[in-house]
Amino acid sequence: MARYTGPSCRLCRREGCKLFLKGDRCYTDKCAIERRDYAPGEAGRKRIKESEYRMQLREKQKTKRIYGLLEKQFHHYYEMANRQQGVTGENLLRILESRLDNVVYRLGFAKSRAEARQQVRHGHIHVNGRRVDIPSFRVRPGDLIAVAPKARDMLVIKSALISSERIQVPAWLEVDIEKLQGSVLSLPQRDQIDADIREQLIVELYSK
Repeated sequence: MARYTGPSCRLCRREGCKLFLKGDRCYTDKCAIERRDYAPGEAGRKRIKESEYRMQLREKQKTKRIYGLLEKQFHHYYEMANRQQGVTGENLLRILESRLDNVVYRLGFAKSRAEARQQVRHGHIHVNGRRVDIPSFRVRPGDLIAVAPKARDMLVIKSALISSERIQVPAWLEVDIEKLQGSVLSLPQRDQIDADIREQLIVELYSK
């Protein structure tokens, strides 16, 4: 599957806010937003006229980049959310949050979603006792997510656990750090998702 391979900090600068794509670095003075809080490129410092379409587009791009998705998969999630009952924007965020790579990050087993995705790809994560190597796998209430026994002594896992003190585990998840496992208590409600996303703008953009 295609994926973005460019510099992560450039994405944060483009959106004008921290997307927390590089783990610990985002909390230090080395963060690109702290050093250069303007968009990349020659026109980065120029004043750009705000428009309704631009705000909608930027919100969609920001959300895609937070969760590490490309356009085709993101649009597929929107179509899925639109077919479900309830508020489309909230359905979309619920689908994004229930991805396995995001859950691994939320539980504190990885410093970033990109690192969590790599852990899943390499088979270091088990769901209900079975290895799952698909980052887009959607968890369900009652699922048990655990670090594979062979991966528990890996330096990257131990380092993530130390850094996870900055990450507050959401109320819809429960984690046992000693056992390196967590469980899904329920699917998240909107007030349990702390991502700074205005999902209604995304719905308005795709509804045109």
